[in-house]
Amino acid sequence: MEKSYGIDLSKNKYRIFLKRSTDIIFSLILILIFSPFLLLISIAIKLDSPGRVVFKQSRVGLNSKHFNMYKFRTMKEGTVDLPAEKLPEREKKVTRVGKFLRRFSIDETLQLINILKGDMSFVGPRPSHLGQKEQIKIRKEFKTDKIRPGLTGLAVVNGRDALSIKEKAEFDRIYVYHYKPFMDLVIILKTFGIVLTFRGGN
Repeated sequence: MEKSYGIDLSKNKYRIFLKRSTDIIFSLILILIFSPFLLLISIAIKLDSPGRVVFKQSRVGLNSKHFNMYKFRTMKEGTVDLPAEKLPEREKKVTRVGKFLRRFSIDETLQLINILKGDMSFVGPRPSHLGQKEQIKIRKEFKTDKIRPGLTGLAVVNGRDALSIKEKAEFDRIYVYHYKPFMDLVIILKTFGIVLTFRGGN
């Protein structure tokens, strides 16, 4: 690997501690602030279509261990659980409320619970779906699975689903091994820009 111009986030104990402490504090604050809105969203989902409000999906996290990632359900009950890029006629399976939630990435807000629990961080490589075998393999090879996956990440703000798996892997590698101060803040601010320009849906 070439000489780093930042730090190796996977081995820097101070940065890991600071990152985790920040995750706990801000996820707890945001859950408390948004709890009334989360309740209203839950009611809207229930009234719009029959089925669960919360969708739990097994994802690959820290050290390639599996965890249940939470989302508001945006698809019709009974939809096959596949990676988004492999799901046929995906748009036809999205509910009316689901379209709104996806447009503004509101369905992802329940991952604040994952952050509080320690499954995820605010910023990091997006957690792989179990069906994304190639991505999982590359992350193990690059050892970018040595940090918690994120609600958003460097690959998200540089193209997201428009990127190839190898391109995403390279952005993940840069984030983990060439981490710089305030990098998380810049990524979060860019993420807000993506969402507000309607490029945050998936």
